Amino acid sequence: MPNPKAQPLIVSSRQQALLKQIASRATNSYNLVTRAKLILEAARGVNNTALSQQLQLHRRRVRMWRQRWLEAGEQLASAEAKAVSDKQLRKMIENILSDVPRPGTPKFFRVEQVVQIVAIACEDPKKSQRPVSHWTPTELAEEAKKRGIVEKISPRSVGRFLKGSYSTTSSSSLLVKH
Repeated sequence: MPNPKAQPLIVSSRQQALLKQIASRATNSYNLVTRAKLILEAARGVNNTALSQQLQLHRRRVRMWRQRWLEAGEQLASAEAKAVSDKQLRKMIENILSDVPRPGTPKFFRVEQVVQIVAIACEDPKKSQRPVSHWTPTELAEEAKKRGIVEKISPRSVGRFLKGSYSTTSSSSLLVKH
């Protein structure tokens, strides 16, 4: 079965200059630079297979970014017609070439709750009438629920809070290793 021919990209000379700036700026992320190069090469007529090999991307990724640029073409042309500044146009291009927010569960715990749980971990468990010498994630989760800090929390969540860099007082974990 023959491969369908990719739709050609239309990139104005101004967009091309801004894409070249993005692709050559050392402070830009690797992904942004790669995507700018992809659009520049696609505009020159390079096909998706060659682009995927050249940029070491999967062909689906190349197609996706080509399609995203095609969908934004009208928006970019309109911005250029309104004579937006290069800075504004570059920002638009960077937004087009940026990842969209991914779906997922929103943060379930507020910062205040995490801080309170970390504070409990810094206390002596015996003060809370816990029959342990050191906090475990399970003990901390139960104590946080008991104190009304959270309605529900898993020991794994507590472990993630304390394993991360939430604590500035100790370089080691605040939990007992199992």
